[in-house]
Amino acid sequence: MFTNLGAATGKAGRYLGQTLRLMVGVPDYENYVAHMRRTHPDQTPMTYEEFFRERQDARYGGKKRLGCC
Repeated sequence: MFTNLGAATGKAGRYLGQTLRLMVGVPDYENYVAHMRRTHPDQTPMTYEEFFRERQDARYGGKKRLGCC
């Protein structure tokens, strides 16, 4: 009984952590790597730094951004 409770608690904690990261705009690198290994095993995942920069560019427009900043 407690084994299932522990697993459920761990899963809930991971889900909560992922939700909080998404709420503040922090990309989820571990999820990305798991997705790449599962669905694109022939491709090498980006490094954390590459992934972070790509997510920042996607969110804020990267070098294509127009405006004062």
